[in-house]
Amino acid sequence: MKSLVAPVLVWLLYTFPLYAANERINQEGRLLGPPPTVTDAILFNTSNADAVVSAVQIFPATNPWNECVSNRPVLVNSDAMIAQIVSDLGTSRAVLTPEFEMNFVLVPDSQPRKQIAFFNYADESDLDGGTGTNGLYPIPTNLPIETWPAGTANTLLQWQTNNDGSDRHAIMVAPGGGFIWETWETTRVGTNWEASNGAKFNLNTNGLRPAGWTSGDAAGLPMFPALVRFDEAERSMVEHACRIVVKKSRYQKYLYPATHYAAPSGNTSTNLPQMGQRLRLKAGFVIPLGWTKEEKAVLLGLKKYGALVADNGNYFSISVTPDDRWPAHCFDHLTGVSATNFEVVQSTGTNEGPRSAGAPVANAGPDRTVPFGQAAALMGFVSFSNSAPVIQWRLYSGPGTVTFGNATQTNTTATFSAPGIYTLELSADDGIHAVAYDAAVMTVANGISMTAMRSGMNLNLSWTGGTPPFVVERAGALPLGLWNGVVTTSLQNASVPMTNATGFFRVRGQ
Repeated sequence: MKSLVAPVLVWLLYTFPLYAANERINQEGRLLGPPPTVTDAILFNTSNADAVVSAVQIFPATNPWNECVSNRPVLVNSDAMIAQIVSDLGTSRAVLTPEFEMNFVLVPDSQPRKQIAFFNYADESDLDGGTGTNGLYPIPTNLPIETWPAGTANTLLQWQTNNDGSDRHAIMVAPGGGFIWETWETTRVGTNWEASNGAKFNLNTNGLRPAGWTSGDAAGLPMFPALVRFDEAERSMVEHACRIVVKKSRYQKYLYPATHYAAPSGNTSTNLPQMGQRLRLKAGFVIPLGWTKEEKAVLLGLKKYGALVADNGNYFSISVTPDDRWPAHCFDHLTGVSATNFEVVQSTGTNEGPRSAGAPVANAGPDRTVPFGQAAALMGFVSFSNSAPVIQWRLYSGPGTVTFGNATQTNTTATFSAPGIYTLELSADDGIHAVAYDAAVMTVANGISMTAMRSGMNLNLSWTGGTPPFVVERAGALPLGLWNGVVTTSLQNASVPMTNATGFFRVRGQ
C-alpha cells in the first residue's frame, strides 16, 4: 500500500466579499462600491436615496466642483473683494447662511418623459427631444419642488401646483446613465408641467453650457453637485464645492466653469466677484470642537473645496437640502462665520489644475490572500510625468490595525493585527492634479497547521487554527489535482480510510 502524504500548506477560505476589485474611488478617496441601480423614482430625503447617491461619482474627480483648492494661491485683490461682498450685503447678512432649498429626485433611465413648457428662456434651454419651446424631461409624479418638505406645510401635490412666485427649482437625477435635469420656476398644471427654463448636464464629463447660456442657476452652473446633502453630512465631510450667493456680481464677466453673468451694466468694479468666482474658508479658521458634525462637515468642505459664486441674493448663503431628517438647529452656528473668514483664490481654467496633462496614476497591485502573522509584500506602483507625487499607503477598512514597513513607498510591507478582510488604499498626490487612488483587498487568513499520522488502516488528521466548520478535502495529485470533499466537521481532527493510492489532503475553515 502506498503511503499517503499530508501537504504542509493548507487554505483557509473566508466568505467576506472582496469589494475593491475594479474599485470606484471618488475625489475624497472614498470607495463608492458597485454602480447603483435605480428602478423607480426615489425622493431625496430617504435612506434609499442616501445609498444610491453616496455611490454616484458626481462629475469626474477633475471637475471644478470636485477640485481641491486648499493650496491654491490667493487672488491679489482678495481682501478688497471680500470687503465689497460684506459692504454690499451689510455686516449682519454677510454671514454664512444655510438656505434649506434645493431638493432632488432619483429616476431610472427608463423614466417616462413628460412635456414641459419653457415660458421664459426656452432659447437657452435643453429641449432634450422636445420641440419648439417644449422640453421632454424624465419627470416622475413625485417630483419635489424647492423647499419641500421642510419649508412648507403643503403636501407634495399641493406644493407642485401652488405657484407661490418663489424660485421653485426642480432637479431630476438619473444615476444609471449619469444625467441631471434642472429647471427654474417649475409648476405642475393639471397633468402638464411648465418652467422658466431647463438645463441638462452629463455627470460623466466636464462639459459646460454654451457660452452665454444660463441654467437653473444664474451662473449657468448645475445645482445638484453643490448641495449639502444628508448622506455626506452623516459621513462628516462635504466632498465638493458649495454654491455661494452674493448681493452683487460683475457685469459681462464670468469665470470657468460659469457660462452666464447676471448683473446690471453699472457693476463694473474689479472688486465685484464674477459668476464662478471661487471663495475658500481660511485655513486658519478654527472649527470649534463643540459644533455639530453637520457644521463641521460643511466647514471642512469649504476649506478643501471652497464655494463658487452662483447667484445674486440677500444673504451670503449656501444651499442645503430641505431634508426633514436634519437634527433641529444642526446648522445654527454657521451664521457665526463671517464672510471675512473667507478669501478669494485664483481659479483654474478648462485645461489647468486637475484638468492639465500629466496626472499621476496609482495601482495598488492585486488583491491577495496572505497568512496571518507574516508581513505581506505590497506591490504597488505609480506612474507620473510631472513632479514626483507624494506616495501614501493607508488602511481604508478592516477588523484590526496595519503596520506598514514604509507607508510612503509603493513597494513595502504590511503586517496585520488580526485575521480578516482589509482594504488598503494607495494614493499619489502631486499637489496639482486630482489625487490618484487605488485599492487592494488583502484577505488575512488565520492559517491552519495540520499533522497526519497512520493508525492501522486509517489516516488520522489533526490541526490547529481556523474557525469551524472545517472541510477536509482530498486530491490525487498536485498541483493540478481535483479537490474532493471527504468530511465536514466542527472538530479539529478527522480520521479517513487509507487507500492503495497517493493522496493529498487540505483543510478549509470558515
